Amino acid sequence: MLTVKGGSPYDGTMKIFHSPLSPFVRKCLVCAHELGLFERLELVPAAAHPVNRDRSVVLVNPLGKIPTLVTDEGTVLYDSRVICEYLNSLGDGRLLPPHGAPRWMVLTEQALADGIMDAAILTRYETAVRPEDLQWSEWVSGQLDKVTCGLAALEPRARSLGERVDLGAVAIGCALGYLDFRFASLGWRDTYPDTAAWFDRFAKRDSMRSTRPQAA
Repeated sequence: MLTVKGGSPYDGTMKIFHSPLSPFVRKCLVCAHELGLFERLELVPAAAHPVNRDRSVVLVNPLGKIPTLVTDEGTVLYDSRVICEYLNSLGDGRLLPPHGAPRWMVLTEQALADGIMDAAILTRYETAVRPEDLQWSEWVSGQLDKVTCGLAALEPRARSLGERVDLGAVAIGCALGYLDFRFASLGWRDTYPDTAAWFDRFAKRDSMRSTRPQAA
């Protein structure tokens, strides 16, 4: 972990560098809402970009990625998985089982959802950021195949998610929300109806509604 030195403008308050369009940021914010910690967070706008790196983020996170959290004590935490576990430790701990098979299941579901989000974001960068004459269609196909394979893995377990509210469910919800937001053309809901039905219920939670991305 890194620590912001004394005198920095980030000392003394828990801050999260964020973009409201990032599904990884949203995952952290949903966790904060569910744990009753959202009011303790100060949202610091950041413009994470694969090429034009936001130096205000690089100042505290050498990777220049969001989300990045600075704790009350000035300790810098990243990435979203670390931040969510930290928030869970500040709250009542209910988002992550403490040990055994349930813990590994939730962490693996988070990893699956994170992989879907990562592949979707890489596809977004390739099609929206990279110059058109340099875009690689096979790369896009490969990333979208990760998305569809991830969705196929979610479908048989969607009904078992039930009314769970834990880190696995939150991550899955944020991944599906990002697909709705950026990749509606995939039509994933028609192919994976059980997943879509679960998401429709989960998306009605206050934590999800208040963090839903809005088109600029």
